[in-house]
Amino acid sequence: MRILIATTQVPFVKGGAEALAEGLREALQKAGHETEIVAVPFKWHPPEKILDQMLACRLLDLSEAADLLIGLKFPAYLIPHPNKVLWIVHQHRTAYELWDHTFGDLIYAPNGAEIRDAIRQADRQLIPRSKAIFTISINVTRRLKNYCAIDSTPLYHPPPYANQFYSAPAEDYLFFPSLLSPPKRQSLVLEALAQTSQPVRVLFAGTSDRPAYSEELKGLSRKLKVENRVEWLGQVSQEEKRTLYAHALGAIFPPVDEDYGYVTLEAMLAFKPVITCADSGGPLEFVRHKKTGLIAEPKAEDLAAAMDELWENRQRAEELGEAGHMLYDQLDICWHGVVRKLLS
Repeated sequence: MRILIATTQVPFVKGGAEALAEGLREALQKAGHETEIVAVPFKWHPPEKILDQMLACRLLDLSEAADLLIGLKFPAYLIPHPNKVLWIVHQHRTAYELWDHTFGDLIYAPNGAEIRDAIRQADRQLIPRSKAIFTISINVTRRLKNYCAIDSTPLYHPPPYANQFYSAPAEDYLFFPSLLSPPKRQSLVLEALAQTSQPVRVLFAGTSDRPAYSEELKGLSRKLKVENRVEWLGQVSQEEKRTLYAHALGAIFPPVDEDYGYVTLEAMLAFKPVITCADSGGPLEFVRHKKTGLIAEPKAEDLAAAMDELWENRQRAEELGEAGHMLYDQLDICWHGVVRKLLS
């Protein structure tokens, strides 16, 4: 079968959604299907450009290019095809759950409400035209139901190089690998560090989606007098990342309403407990409080207490990590299952 994977990409920005598309392509090719990724360049500012790109996707004619189209991200999942399956990474979040959130931006545009309504109308009308609708997590399924009254099926997938993660003796640091971005809340971790009673150290890996933001974070660490307890590693290779997980005491990942979150799964594969927050979304589908990790309220003092708890009790941290790895195995997260369901 000839299959196209339709997704969206901001030029020069590569993250979890891009890794998902590449992983799906590889899995489909291994299953014997001729598969390519169609990545539509995405520009969301000024907001009027969103409407232009929605129209551009609707005008694309890929009906004869492939036997099946699998849509992943807005607005690429609006591309018409007579045999289309959706596996939604997320909708345009600032038109939905982030509309009036601190991290929202569309709300401040003069015509933001009109653009939001156009996005929602398109989703409600066009998503149900697909043969089947899947999402990457329970959290994304819940949003789709709450905002658009559309039912869907969560379908988990493994992170890249899942079979290459391993565990090693823990060293004195917590690991936070992620895009440096306000919704990931590296700033909250720095504020929490300033309130810990133990000499907790955090290693941050990742680059910023806004060049000035990394400097803002470094400035905040100096202001809070924790700069000696953090390291900014920048972009690390996959191999380096696996080594950092292996030797970490645990992972810390407190984003705002994450869609899915590879960090949680990668930590579980490395036998490491995860500290997350009660409003972090996707990670909460895997982190069981005091069973596979710790769930804190999204406040500096509560996050600090969780960090102290792991730092003070290394044996307990090891037990939580082992339980997390066991849970991952029980969930049977694999590409074979993803392909089977998408093509059924």
